Amino acid sequence: MKVTFYSNFLTHHQVPFCLEMQKKLGDDFKFVSTVKIFDWRLNLGFKDLDKEYDFVVRAYEDEKQRKLAKKLALESDIVIIGSTTDELIEERLKQDKITFRYRSRVFYYPDGFFKTAFNKEKIKLFYDRHLKYKKNKNLYLLVSNAYGANDFNRLHLYKDKIYKWGYFLKTNIYDIEKLIKEKEKNEKIEIIWVARFIKWKHPEIVIRLAKDLRKEGYNFNIKMLGTGVLENKIKNDIKKYELEDTIQVIGQVSSDEVKNYMEKANIFIGTSDSNEGWGAVINESMNAGCAIVANKRMGSVPYLIGNENRGIMYNNYSDLKESVEKLIKDKNLRKELSVNAYKYITTEWTSEIAANNLLELFNSIIEGKEKEIKYGPASKANNYTKKI
Repeated sequence: MKVTFYSNFLTHHQVPFCLEMQKKLGDDFKFVSTVKIFDWRLNLGFKDLDKEYDFVVRAYEDEKQRKLAKKLALESDIVIIGSTTDELIEERLKQDKITFRYRSRVFYYPDGFFKTAFNKEKIKLFYDRHLKYKKNKNLYLLVSNAYGANDFNRLHLYKDKIYKWGYFLKTNIYDIEKLIKEKEKNEKIEIIWVARFIKWKHPEIVIRLAKDLRKEGYNFNIKMLGTGVLENKIKNDIKKYELEDTIQVIGQVSSDEVKNYMEKANIFIGTSDSNEGWGAVINESMNAGCAIVANKRMGSVPYLIGNENRGIMYNNYSDLKESVEKLIKDKNLRKELSVNAYKYITTEWTSEIAANNLLELFNSIIEGKEKEIKYGPASKANNYTKKI
């Protein structure tokens, strides 16, 4: 079976899955990178991974690579289309060959429909990606957001052909009981927040939480990892409210350093809103044995945490505050959530399982008798909730 994955450029979130696909398919798996990595990502310390792996075809580099990218579109048994235009794979779509779109959501904002409906450029893009070949019986959707199925079902697209997807990071294996015992040696409850300091990641919520927890007399400390346009404002607010002994802004650190901080943290808080298409920090904090409290609007949260006692999903600030207080006071609950989260992310939501499930699904479609994956990656994605 030949499988080709088209996307903008290779990211560290995609590498583990791609390596599993290469392990299983060898040279029959290719990743087509259509644009060079963005400068802002390089400035944040991300690597240009396109030249580090031999399965990458750099369609933007020269005519030879571009022709190879177009050839793969026609010759591959399965093509996955991520964040890219249809120029390279248009002929394949016209021929109704088995193709999977890879998207998160249509409507990120509460008014997302109107932002799309009254924007000519977005309308054209949406038409080209999802409506132009709507009747193709061999066009499917991998959705990397728990709310994605809601959006596409509302528009009557990909009926019964939407499958769960997301990010599958490299997992670190720990003696989880030992790791949690080390965490419990902290003099104060260590809370960690990891994100860019931008509006929809809501770093200001951390300030509010710290003020309220301090007022209640809890013994805690918060570390904020990341950088961004709101970083100076947050630092000024920390001084303004005299929270220097309670919150430390660590700044931008490497992925290995993030792991080290998470290994020491008792609680992870995720405050992004519905603009968070996935939120790989949830994968990372689960792997590091943190007790998680995260906004249910983050794309990965219902998939990874759900209602399975792997963490706590919150609806509003009051929920967040109450949940963090509960975890600070209840050592046994912290341990239960941490262990369950760790076990799930290292045994159920891994790059190996994702590759196995997806290839099983691909084979069944090729053979004309689609097999339903019952659980996890590549299983059917149903509406998570009516509330967008």
